[in-house]
Amino acid sequence: MDRALWITWYNLPDGGRDEYLAWLHGSYLPALLKRPGYLWAAHYASVGEDRIPRRSSGNKYTTTDPEVPTGDRYILLVGAADSNVFGDPLPSEWHATLPAADQKMLAVRIGERVNIMSEAARVEGPEAKNYTAGMALAPCIQMGTFQAKWQDEFEALKWYAQWRMPAMTRLDGCIRARKLASVAGWAKSSILYEFTSLDARNHFLRSHEDGNPNREWSDKVVASLTHAPGSANVAERIWPPVK
Repeated sequence: MDRALWITWYNLPDGGRDEYLAWLHGSYLPALLKRPGYLWAAHYASVGEDRIPRRSSGNKYTTTDPEVPTGDRYILLVGAADSNVFGDPLPSEWHATLPAADQKMLAVRIGERVNIMSEAARVEGPEAKNYTAGMALAPCIQMGTFQAKWQDEFEALKWYAQWRMPAMTRLDGCIRARKLASVAGWAKSSILYEFTSLDARNHFLRSHEDGNPNREWSDKVVASLTHAPGSANVAERIWPPVK
């Protein structure tokens, strides 16, 4: 199973973007997938806020730590059986062995932020039975990445275990939801939702949140978290192409 993820968030400059994406999708990712233990890769472009109906985020806090890189427009995820696959060698060590031309392309990234995470829990949504792509990540994801004071982590665990993740097993449009714990990187935790499409996410998740009988509890948990820049990201898959 794909119980570990190497996740990279970053931005790109306007100039040279097409060249970079052609290299990433046509050269870098096919080579990456030939490495031992790498099970799959998926590349996403974050969706602008104008395309995402959300509840008010007045109680959501985003870190202002200047040491935390702020890239979030692109998200690259790689799956493996466990986190040791990404520790021997580290992604940065592998990158250092690449040809100079490849390293030049990697240097185009702006505000790059990396986490290695292990899966702590997983549930399947109603669409899992119709999903034929196996481990491959869905056409649309929503990914929250955050920290919390240790005193608040128990309540967040309870909320995800007793309310949020069970609700995803009944949410139309949902394929899977994964709760992730960090092995390395700024964010200590993450929640990764997989949807059949952006339209499905926008319609069904918004309906779920509007009808949430635990609204007060949910708001309390959200207010206790400190999110990474851009979190929670909603993004559409751009590689492999969505059929």
